[in-house]
Amino acid sequence: MSNLSEAKSEIKEFFAKGQEGWQPFVTTNLRYLADWGRKYSLWPYPFGTACCGIEYMAVLMSRYDISRYGAELVRFSPRQADLLVVAGTISYKMAPVLKQIHGQMCDPKWVISVGACASSGGFYNNYCTVQGIDEIIPVDVYVAGCPPHPENILRSVIRLQEKIQAGADFPRGMKVEL
Repeated sequence: MSNLSEAKSEIKEFFAKGQEGWQPFVTTNLRYLADWGRKYSLWPYPFGTACCGIEYMAVLMSRYDISRYGAELVRFSPRQADLLVVAGTISYKMAPVLKQIHGQMCDPKWVISVGACASSGGFYNNYCTVQGIDEIIPVDVYVAGCPPHPENILRSVIRLQEKIQAGADFPRGMKVEL
């Protein structure tokens, strides 16, 4: 009889605490579940301006099959996308457009910089080419190469998924090794 009364009193104490007793547990697990869902439901918005855009299109085809990683639903409206894939050279005239597109995307949003031109200006070191899109918008993952292999673009998606699963405290600007 005393065990039953002790259990009842413990339950009453637990519910008397209100949110203090269970909220951290539920919040942590809900955040993990939400990050897991985001990880496998990326909605990319391709911003292809050069040859790297062609390599990104190859990733969407059956040989490389980006749909295995949950990123096959390409959106052509930034308001429906959460992943901006910048593939190619960005000029200073194009920079305000890119910044506006990034601003229109829903939160949380991520950016992958594909290729040498998007990451560092490539071999276009002149007055009209942006020397890396990180001057304009924050970048989460960089993909090296000119143009990069489709496998490296897939690795960047996997790397981004790892960062998403890790939560909101991940560092920006990680490079995908060749």
